[in-house]
Amino acid sequence: MSVENGSKIQKVLKSWPVGTVSTSKWFSELGVSSQLLRKYTQYNWVKPLGSGAYIKADDTVSWTGGLYALQEQLKISIHAGAMTALSMQGMAHYLRMGGERVFLFAPPKTKLPAWFKNHDWGTEINFTASSILPENVGLIEYEEKNYTIQISAPERAFLECLYLAPEKLDLVECYQVMEGLTTLRPKLLQSLLEQCGSIKVTRLFLYMATKAGHDWYKRLDQSKFDLGKGSRTITQGGVYIPEFQIIVPEELVKL
Repeated sequence: MSVENGSKIQKVLKSWPVGTVSTSKWFSELGVSSQLLRKYTQYNWVKPLGSGAYIKADDTVSWTGGLYALQEQLKISIHAGAMTALSMQGMAHYLRMGGERVFLFAPPKTKLPAWFKNHDWGTEINFTASSILPENVGLIEYEEKNYTIQISAPERAFLECLYLAPEKLDLVECYQVMEGLTTLRPKLLQSLLEQCGSIKVTRLFLYMATKAGHDWYKRLDQSKFDLGKGSRTITQGGVYIPEFQIIVPEELVKL
């Protein structure tokens, strides 16, 4: 390999955050041709993760390193949300050891590259494409050791939990998380709830917030929320809550 190409790989490796995936698009933007990229793999500087994605030969990459590439290099509007985001911020009721499901959210019609979908990240990836909440409201930067990714702020993350419940998340666990959310920001909640596209989520949130009795709840202007009409059955055979016209699990009511 020429001196010029040798110095180029050093530049590439220096600008490549440890623990992340890099894509063909990123290499191309750095002036690395597909032919030169093949040489990098032959010299064992990089190794393929899948079609169009690579990792450093001596590196270990988790799902967050893959998410980094989706966000920063492919410019896909995707983020970690729901219980994943709450857990990352120390707000989940149960901090499970290993095997934690990862919840990712993106706008409707978002398609993930095959390399991300097919790679074994060592954990279950649960991807939801939905317009339930506005695209760029309630997202924060989360600092990993060598890079930053976007995740949901607690206010948005909890609403995402309710969207996934009861099919993918347990409502009792969601409420137990709610009990600890004493510092939610009413201004952000107001904005999210006014734009929330799910009547089920809005009603469930207000029910749980009333039940938990946090101070921030009193500062919400509920007259601006779309609560719809008629009752909503969240759980078959549950208990009817007249104030919010929802049927919820008996175990939740008893808490």
